[in-house]
Amino acid sequence: MARRSGVLELAVLGLLHESPLHGYELRKRVNALLGPLRAISYGSLYPCLKEMVAGGLLATDDEASESAVGRRSRIVYKLTAEGKERLQDQLAEGGPSAWDDDSFGVRFAFFAQTDAEVRLKILEGRRSRLEERREKVTSAFGRTREKLDRYTLELQQHGLESVDREVRWLNELIATERGSVSARPRRVTTK
Repeated sequence: MARRSGVLELAVLGLLHESPLHGYELRKRVNALLGPLRAISYGSLYPCLKEMVAGGLLATDDEASESAVGRRSRIVYKLTAEGKERLQDQLAEGGPSAWDDDSFGVRFAFFAQTDAEVRLKILEGRRSRLEERREKVTSAFGRTREKLDRYTLELQQHGLESVDREVRWLNELIATERGSVSARPRRVTTK
């Protein structure tokens, strides 16, 4: 659960970095970011927002908050200086948590705000993780192949093809990132 809330926190920080949003719009954008299979509920979002406000990462924008007659007011959230700093810290993190299944998509969504060397590290880590997974599945698949029915075999094959497709995609992204990192001019320091 802690990992999922970390992913939600990163998604909220990244989206609010673009502009202040009220909870309903924020939920729509987080769900679009996470994809249809990992939608979050208000029961997950609002406690996270409340915790982030209490922690000083977010503030409510009273002037931008809306209130219609007969309706609850919509609270607009915005990043604080601490929230911006936390976002930058999270975007600078390129370790294993950045390339696991739960957080890779969100991290990738904010690659435009991430340093090129960190992006490269995350892409290479993700590729390595998938190659290890493919090796394990291929090995297990070879040992159990004759014991599986045709549908389970098809499902296994589909999983392997999906991993192969993602590894090819990552290889292309890595090649592009390496080209952009090596094309950047080096800083020359004079003493």
